[in-house]
Amino acid sequence: MLQKSDPRNVNIKIYVGGNIVNRDEAKISVFDSVVQGGDAVWEGLRVYQGGIFCLDRHLNRLMDSAKAMAFVDIPSKSDIKKALVDTLQANGMTNDVHIRLTLTRGRKTTSGMDPRLNIYGPTLIILPEYKPPVYDNENGITVITSTIRRNSPNNLDSKIHHNNLINNILAKIQSNVAGADAALMLDNYGFASELNGTNVFTIKDGIIYTPHADACLHGITRGLVIQLARENNFTCIEKNISLTEMYSADEVFCTGTMGELTPIVMIDGREIENKSTDRILPKMIHAFEQSIHKYTEQI
Repeated sequence: MLQKSDPRNVNIKIYVGGNIVNRDEAKISVFDSVVQGGDAVWEGLRVYQGGIFCLDRHLNRLMDSAKAMAFVDIPSKSDIKKALVDTLQANGMTNDVHIRLTLTRGRKTTSGMDPRLNIYGPTLIILPEYKPPVYDNENGITVITSTIRRNSPNNLDSKIHHNNLINNILAKIQSNVAGADAALMLDNYGFASELNGTNVFTIKDGIIYTPHADACLHGITRGLVIQLARENNFTCIEKNISLTEMYSADEVFCTGTMGELTPIVMIDGREIENKSTDRILPKMIHAFEQSIHKYTEQI
């Protein structure tokens, strides 16, 4: 499933380092740390009806990631919000928009790994595009299990939402070759962690389960789904989930800013069969849709 770009994106304006420029003029230095070593942090934001969904939660995670990476002179949340507002207004965008918000360590004085070479401060990039949810939320998606393991905190802590996405990309390549929509990545113990770009949940006998946020990203939508499940009197448990439990679940779905809540209908050729008398996922999708207004910050 390859999402096509909206024709309106041909003329978008992008914020780069304090300037809002036309798409073709949006450039960064070859000395920028994101080019030199993927040394940057980012967030995916979604615009609904004139506002940005869960904006403070996303910006808090961005700040936490930048601090963990020891960035210097991190812009304030208010400065980033202003830049977001200015960029969306410059584009006349109010709905059905996805924003790739990136903060790099900034430009270096010379090529090299040492952060002490970054004396110019971080580079803020705001890339808004007209983009609907990436997956088919009605018919669901198919998934294969990747041989690429998700990073362990022993190697690279997934709680840092960083731009070094090589292992996710390698997993996505495997799903492409297999003709699947996405790849399920396991942790270093062989338990389910997340898909290559979204978090994952299972439902069995009326209980919602999701992997511990150890090797997987602590997704903003993931956290909201856990919250909404409990607010709607569903039991939601974080636990180690084996592949066998994934195959035999009544319902499986993934969550993320790019795809919202999406059913997973097949894993490794095993059809997800609901042996339960109830379907919980449609109720969770309804709860999520009802929450959009509540958690959207108007701009």
